[in-house]
Amino acid sequence: MLRESFIVFILAVSLAACQKSADSAGNVARAADNPAQDAPILIAAEDLLTVHNGSLAAGTVITGSIQPERRADLRAEVSAVVLQVLKENGETVRRGELLMRLDDTAIRDALTSSEAAARAASQALDQAERQFRRLQTLRGSGMASAQQLEDAEIRRNNAQSDKAGAESRVVSARQQLQRTEIRAPFDGVVSERKASIGDTAAIGKELIKVIDPASVRFDGFVSADKISTVKLGQNVSFRVNGYGQQDFSGVVKRIDAAADPTTRQVEVLVNFVEKTVPSVSGLYAEGRIETSSSAALMLPAVALVRNGDHAFAWRVQGSVLKKIPIELGERDTRRGDYAIRSGLADGDQVVRNPQSNLKDGAKVEKMASTATEKKGI
Repeated sequence: MLRESFIVFILAVSLAACQKSADSAGNVARAADNPAQDAPILIAAEDLLTVHNGSLAAGTVITGSIQPERRADLRAEVSAVVLQVLKENGETVRRGELLMRLDDTAIRDALTSSEAAARAASQALDQAERQFRRLQTLRGSGMASAQQLEDAEIRRNNAQSDKAGAESRVVSARQQLQRTEIRAPFDGVVSERKASIGDTAAIGKELIKVIDPASVRFDGFVSADKISTVKLGQNVSFRVNGYGQQDFSGVVKRIDAAADPTTRQVEVLVNFVEKTVPSVSGLYAEGRIETSSSAALMLPAVALVRNGDHAFAWRVQGSVLKKIPIELGERDTRRGDYAIRSGLADGDQVVRNPQSNLKDGAKVEKMASTATEKKGI
């Protein structure tokens, strides 16, 4: 009897433990059915943007490169051997700074000879002048003939010509001597060195190039069939290869009067509007010239989510987050915003930078500042 009672007790304890385990499992299952994601998503004012009507800019495509307006291709003006190269590519230079020196031995010898000839001519002129004046005095007293006086005058005039020629040769030799020193014509940067020590620099040989990086501009080309829409002063937005998604702005400064005979494109020069410009010339650039604008509902590209050919935005309406399919129009050439044809209305609030963890119909709670922890945005 005692043994049977003990067995009944053990069975009761086991049943109670099983019931407790079942209750615990049920609580876990119910907790899984109601996860923490049901809590509202916290959104700060900075996470939202309001959709408004704006201007949609349309324009003509322009392609080209970034080139400096101030550039100098320094060439040899005398035939000589390169003795010194003082600046390399990329080094900054000041106006008048020595960049390269050519061998001036022969030119110095010519200068010395010209100076000696000029001194001799000057002495000969002084002597001829004194002789002429002496004969003038003698002719006045009848002690010299008219022919003698005329011959003295001719010798004096020839001496004057010889002196002028000698002085001219001295000036020319000094100019040639100066041309053996290649100096920077303005403040800038050495963009290309084309001569090395020991090279023979014939007259006209390219030696070194200097550019002014602060004077860069967009040298672009426009298709001839679109050139009628391009006007001076029109705004231009473009991007430069090597500067990622950075947008640059400019204005049309000059339109070439003739199309390129090969490509049939017209050159259009664009000045930068920003003070900060690309520091490297020759980079490829592409953009649009704003030729017209119209009113449209605009949305920044960062607020869009794309899925293949479809696009949508996350609209916050009251305290609910909604995934709204939208139809996109043209893209603004200045800011990169898209025109919205359908899906949103003026005044709608959308998430500025939507993340992949957002869910349609989720609850949202707006915060006054970003100091509070945000979830899901």
